[in-house]
Amino acid sequence: MTVPMAKLAFNRKTPEHVVALDRVREWVRARFKLEADTAILVAEVACAVPGCPPLETVIAFWSSGRRHHFKVFKPVAEIANEDLPPAWFKAALAVPDGFQCDCC
Repeated sequence: MTVPMAKLAFNRKTPEHVVALDRVREWVRARFKLEADTAILVAEVACAVPGCPPLETVIAFWSSGRRHHFKVFKPVAEIANEDLPPAWFKAALAVPDGFQCDCC
């Protein structure tokens, strides 16, 4: 049996969606004290895997030469600032060297 993989939800490019993406990006920048030129990815992902929410948001950023990432199990428009991990959790979000993942 083949399990469907997550897909980016590119069909949601309404002005409200773009505003939500920018809002979350700025919250991440402020929460983790990232520089203005730090790359931050915020993407809404559709998932068909059983038990997975229909839409989730994947967030990644690069700091000190390392990628950090996490998911919020909500559509981007429903994310509140309180849904982001605390600043002190930043080191735990770093992807270890050699880590391979199909999910994010």
